[in-house]
Amino acid sequence: MAGLMWKAVATGGSVATGLLANKVLSAVWRKSRHGDDPPLNPESDETSWAEAVAWAVLSGAVVGIARLAFRRNAAGYYRRSTGHLPAGLEDAE
Repeated sequence: MAGLMWKAVATGGSVATGLLANKVLSAVWRKSRHGDDPPLNPESDETSWAEAVAWAVLSGAVVGIARLAFRRNAAGYYRRSTGHLPAGLEDAE
């Protein structure tokens, strides 16, 4: 049961964290680009290469780091609560 609970928390939290990070990044993009929205479809030929690459790099890094931070903190809470890491996570010692 604990394994199923961990998967639900880790997946749900990661998705929510990714969505929140994307919203924050979009707001920062608009502020720094004087109101311009981030590219809706960076793959479109109507989006410049510079803008598409900048959005891809920034969004990938920000969302990835936010999800990593959430999962690490959730795993730490899980360890403090149960005395061990969730199944599939191991100490790198």
